[in-house]
Amino acid sequence: MAKLEWDKTGERLYENGTRRGVLYKKDNTGAYGTGVAWNGLTAVTESPSGAEETAIYADDIKYLSLYSAEEFGCTIEAYTYPDEWAECDGSAELTEGVYAGQQPRKGFGFSYRTVLGNDSLGETYGYKLHLIYGAMASPSEKGYSTINDSPDAVTFSWEVKTTPINVAALQKPTAILTIDSTKADATKLAALEAILYGSEQTEPRLPLPDEVLTLMK
Repeated sequence: MAKLEWDKTGERLYENGTRRGVLYKKDNTGAYGTGVAWNGLTAVTESPSGAEETAIYADDIKYLSLYSAEEFGCTIEAYTYPDEWAECDGSAELTEGVYAGQQPRKGFGFSYRTVLGNDSLGETYGYKLHLIYGAMASPSEKGYSTINDSPDAVTFSWEVKTTPINVAALQKPTAILTIDSTKADATKLAALEAILYGSEQTEPRLPLPDEVLTLMK
C-alpha cells in the first residue's frame, strides 16, 4: 500500500491563458463551415448552469432528489473579431462595408486552447483544447468612451448559450469536449489539430464529437 503525498514535484498543476481561438460559423444547411482565426481573444469564461435539485419528500423524510438538465454557456471577450462573426452577432452586410443590426443570428462552433502548466516545466507542460458546439450569441453591450490621457482599447463581450448534440458514447447530449494534451496520444492529437486549424491540403473545420472520439481512440 502506498502512503498519500501532497504537492510532489511535477504534480503542482495550474491552468491559465486563452489562445488559438477559431470560429466555425454554421452555413445555410446547419453544418459548420470553414474555420477562421479569432484574433484579439482575451478571455473565455465557461458558465455551466442547471443541475438544480428538486427535493421529493415522503413519509416525513427526504425520499429522493431530482435534478434539472445541465446547460453549458460561456462568455467570449475580445479586442476584435473576424468578419465572419457579424452574422453570428445579428448583423447583415447590405453592401460592402455597410451593416444592418437586429438581424437573425447564425449559430456557430468555437475552439480555443488554455495552457496547462506545472512547477517543473511551467507553461511548456501541456495544454487543454476546448471544442464548443451548438452555440448562439446573445445581444451585448458595446461601450465606447472618449480618448483621454489613459487610453484603452474597447473590450467586446458576448454571452453564449448552447444546444447540446448527441454523442454515441454518452448517455446525454453535450455541447463541449475538452482534450488534455498531457494524457491524449500526441500523434492523434496532432491529427485532430490539423483538422481544426487546417493544413496545406485541407480547410480548417470543426469535427463533430463522434468523429473526434473515433480519431482519438
